[in-house]
Amino acid sequence: MNILIPADIEDMEEGKITLLDDVKKWVLIDFDLGTIQSFKFYDNKDDIKEYIEVLIVKSHEEYVWPYMEEGIAVLVAPMQMYLEDVMEAFLFKELHDLNIGN
Repeated sequence: MNILIPADIEDMEEGKITLLDDVKKWVLIDFDLGTIQSFKFYDNKDDIKEYIEVLIVKSHEEYVWPYMEEGIAVLVAPMQMYLEDVMEAFLFKELHDLNIGN
């Protein structure tokens, strides 16, 4: 499963999720069998050629309709800051799903 997260820096340990308007790097994570299989950082979302299944954003207030129209599931990480914490919350199904309402 390919998961996309907007980030502030190119670092999985120290990087934090950001608002879409403030994104500095995009991290595409290949997540399978409950673990991160691989990840890659991008400067521009348009450079990503892989199919994105899930976008994780920081706030319910984000403008995510373009992603939803592409069939991308959108989850919100309202409490988590660090990328590793976001992925742990994803694993334990602690993120909010914008596709089914708040």
